[in-house]
Amino acid sequence: MKKWTKEIEIEAPIEHVWKYLNGSLEDMQKIMPQVVSNETVTITEGMVGSIYLQKYREGKRVMEYEVETLDYFDSPDEKKMKVGFTLGGMFEITAGYKLYRINDEKTRFTYTTTNKPLKWFIKLFVLFANDKPVVEFVERVKRVAEVGI
Repeated sequence: MKKWTKEIEIEAPIEHVWKYLNGSLEDMQKIMPQVVSNETVTITEGMVGSIYLQKYREGKRVMEYEVETLDYFDSPDEKKMKVGFTLGGMFEITAGYKLYRINDEKTRFTYTTTNKPLKWFIKLFVLFANDKPVVEFVERVKRVAEVGI
């Protein structure tokens, strides 16, 4: 399994950044443009265990998978959410988002993702994978949140 973590400071209030991670499909698509659908299947009390049916476009192909909320916390000064899903029967993926309120106009965003290959022939690809998509994602969240104020 491979794990990446990146952190960045965003010049935007914590609630503003949170809406892109935990808001409407329209807001989510601003930071994850490949997500074409995110439908609620089950909402649980406290959010942990909630299930969403998500569709993701990769080129001309659209993949469908269930996303489960593995961890969730929402307070005025700290917010976090961790989701997990299996992509194409090939990878188990988790994505964790943590937001910390630095002050009224600044937020620290930490993104952690894991990728576990489920097929032996994919392990080599994951072994040599770099953090470029992770860096691009945190920079996109920063750019979108700061422009959207």
